[in-house]
Amino acid sequence: MKRSVAAVAVALTVGLIGCDERSEAAPETALPPPADAPAETVAVAAPMAEAAAPPADAAAIDGAPAFAALYPGAQADGPATVANGPAGPGGLITFTTDAAPDAVVAFYRQRAEAAGLAPVMAMNQGEARAYGAAARKADGATLQVVASPGEDGLTSVQLTWSAGV
Repeated sequence: MKRSVAAVAVALTVGLIGCDERSEAAPETALPPPADAPAETVAVAAPMAEAAAPPADAAAIDGAPAFAALYPGAQADGPATVANGPAGPGGLITFTTDAAPDAVVAFYRQRAEAAGLAPVMAMNQGEARAYGAAARKADGATLQVVASPGEDGLTSVQLTWSAGV
């Protein structure tokens, strides 16, 4: 099981390396909502600096941006490993949850998009799921999550992030 998680993590990293053209990409223009769309269903992505704090059910991780909060109800395997690098402060945490891999990835996809990050990679390998998002500028914020079924019906998750410079 750990080998498949490691393989997915390697594939995610390779995928993100190949997607580093985000600094050259033109910014996406937002399309106006359809005229008949109810106002409460239209979501607007907030800039990263203005991203909301994690909701009460998503625990903040020391040193992590709000989009990299701990999944609600998750049990961390240990403290997050954090460091500063050329791409700004970043870190890694592993945890388990009783949520399905698809639900975990959907949770982080929503948080990344709300923080202004754009999807750069998504992968399904068997029952494992991976997702990566990044800011449009070089050395911007990034988020990667790999979720796969683990022991005792729990989902094993590896979450990595960089706050960017």
